Amino acid sequence: MTVKVITDSTSDITYEIANKLDIGVVPIYVRFGDTVYRDGVDIGSDEFYQKLITSPDHPATSQPSPEDFASVYSEALKEKDSIVSIHISSKTSGTYNSAILAKKALGDLPAILVIDSKFTSAGLGLVVKAAARSAQLGTGLSEVINETNRAIDQVRMLGMFETMKYLARGGRVNKAIAAASGVLNVMPLLTFDDGEIVRAGLVRTVKRGMDKIYEFVKNNTPISEAIIVHSRVADKANQMKQSLLEFIDEGRISIAELGVGLGVHGGPGVLLAAIRRFETKG
Repeated sequence: MTVKVITDSTSDITYEIANKLDIGVVPIYVRFGDTVYRDGVDIGSDEFYQKLITSPDHPATSQPSPEDFASVYSEALKEKDSIVSIHISSKTSGTYNSAILAKKALGDLPAILVIDSKFTSAGLGLVVKAAARSAQLGTGLSEVINETNRAIDQVRMLGMFETMKYLARGGRVNKAIAAASGVLNVMPLLTFDDGEIVRAGLVRTVKRGMDKIYEFVKNNTPISEAIIVHSRVADKANQMKQSLLEFIDEGRISIAELGVGLGVHGGPGVLLAAIRRFETKG
């Protein structure tokens, strides 16, 4: 049984990887004022971050519509027997619910399975890549589902936001708290806990934040794959990669740029690591 893996653009999966692994990516929407863009289609990272910095309007994001998903599902089922559709945590976005509604609109087909990854960005990306690799091996629907669930259990994320400015502009934190953090030079560390973004600590310097991310990765070894994600701080991402090469093979580490989904809240200066741990027996 052939399987098509589908995700949304908050996974920060590049076009090249999506093409290589035959992953369908449904774009989320970002709106600046009255202008709406499809993430990765009408607007790329460079233009997005430039607008984020200079626009008087703070952007808003919205999930793909059920019609968007239904169209992609219908096309995929012309070539594949089934679909595994894996998405950003349902506790942070309505994308998962849109996918569920699309499945129902198509007759609640058993050939379509919608999965809540409980992550976003590279955490979601690691889960999706695991599923796609399984699908390419021709393992069948049940094994693709099993591999997806294994990956969800094994993925961890930790990230640092250099500023709370964009969290405040989007209403995610109190503006007074964001202002105070700037004065005190305090930056939040964020992680995922059962699908929710939660604070994992505070740091006063970027170096200390990078040390915390390094320690987080090292404490989760052995690691089968790691992705370092950044927004406009490629130098720090490369520095982090060099540090992690102490205990992770270079072929298991990649660097990606933070997309619209999380970038709208973090702005420039986000650095995070998403890792998938090796499965341990017994």
